[in-house]
Amino acid sequence: MDNLTIGLICTGVTLVLIALRFPIGVVLGAVALVGISWMTSPRVAWGMISATPFDFIGQWELSAAPMFLLMGYIATSAELTRGMFDALRLFLARLPGGLAISSVGACAFFAAASGSSVATAAAMSRIAVPEMLKYRYDKGLATGTIAASGTLGSLIPPSVLLILYGVNAEVSVGQLFMAGFIPGLVSALLYGVMIVIRVKVSPALAGPVQERATRAEKVAALREVWPLPTLILLVLGGIFTGVFSPTEAGALGAAFATAIALWRRSLTRARFREAVVKTLEGTASIFLILIGSVFFTRFLALSGLPTAFSDAVLSVSAEPWWILFAVAVIYILLGMLIDSIGLLLLTLPLVLPLAQGAGMDLIWFGIIVIKLLEIGLVTPPIGLNVYVIKGALGNIVTLPQVFRGVAWFIVMDFAALFLIIAVPALSLWLPSLAYR
Repeated sequence: MDNLTIGLICTGVTLVLIALRFPIGVVLGAVALVGISWMTSPRVAWGMISATPFDFIGQWELSAAPMFLLMGYIATSAELTRGMFDALRLFLARLPGGLAISSVGACAFFAAASGSSVATAAAMSRIAVPEMLKYRYDKGLATGTIAASGTLGSLIPPSVLLILYGVNAEVSVGQLFMAGFIPGLVSALLYGVMIVIRVKVSPALAGPVQERATRAEKVAALREVWPLPTLILLVLGGIFTGVFSPTEAGALGAAFATAIALWRRSLTRARFREAVVKTLEGTASIFLILIGSVFFTRFLALSGLPTAFSDAVLSVSAEPWWILFAVAVIYILLGMLIDSIGLLLLTLPLVLPLAQGAGMDLIWFGIIVIKLLEIGLVTPPIGLNVYVIKGALGNIVTLPQVFRGVAWFIVMDFAALFLIIAVPALSLWLPSLAYR
């Protein structure tokens, strides 16, 4: 049996096992081990296992991931996000769907301080959803807003997915951070516009907010806002100006988040321990998938499947629009079954040769890929952010209500995706300023 056939068989087995909910890192590593043994010998496969993990995981750029995770979990545990939501609520609550719009804004800010979509959704679901339900917001709108806005953590820097893409595609993580900023804000803006229009058309979706804040209350609320903007300015400002690298920014961000929380006396020993444990668990999970993906990438390279796949797609057309359409179909279909990190690492060996063959800018292409992964975070039947919301709220809402609520946001996601593709400057303008 030739190597290409072995590659096809093993890739099919991989997708089936992942769909059956086996741990994706274990699946990638085990299938790669079997496939390489099949194509060469068990001795070659075991030799790869002894050397590959350390060589890959030892990359300096990857140390940014646990640092940004720690920063986000400390910000969540110490409730540094509460002040931002409260301030936006006071200033925007009088707009149609104002509480939902405030939630989008708060999620965008928190995403810029955490780098994690799941952390953003988990934190904001406990803060914003009860407030919206208190004012008789439709449960679908309330939960759908947080589930969808939580995905902004994938695009608005710092983002763990952008770090992983940059390492695998061998492009600058700093440039990716800058490239994701404007598309993330565009997505948030489209969410807000959609909420206003929907509530204008169907006022029953959002109950009237009778609260009228005084000027003194608004000033007091603004005094509680500074932690998140300060973190964002420190992290993104330092990267943009070239003062420090993304890895150094992550370490400084985590240290500064801890200092702010201690100064505000909102970080107890128990909360700090919880943040550290969650960071360790998240890092271990990500790195296990990374190791499995490295094995699987080596296996695919030996099988020749990426080259054959690239040639097959390019044989239809080498035009960028066709490549992007094929990539979008892959991510939308697989995004319904596989979590975003696993999907990214599973597919990059296949889609990167396509982008390079079509002469695409890999920074721009990376933002498109991350946006497609954002859509996968809220599409059924998996929709990881939807399950995070359900887990955080318990029996207050049902899964069908949350999935129904995110449907309109998915439409806005596709509108944002179209803009990112049609106007590359949305992704490439800031990197061109910061990295000339």
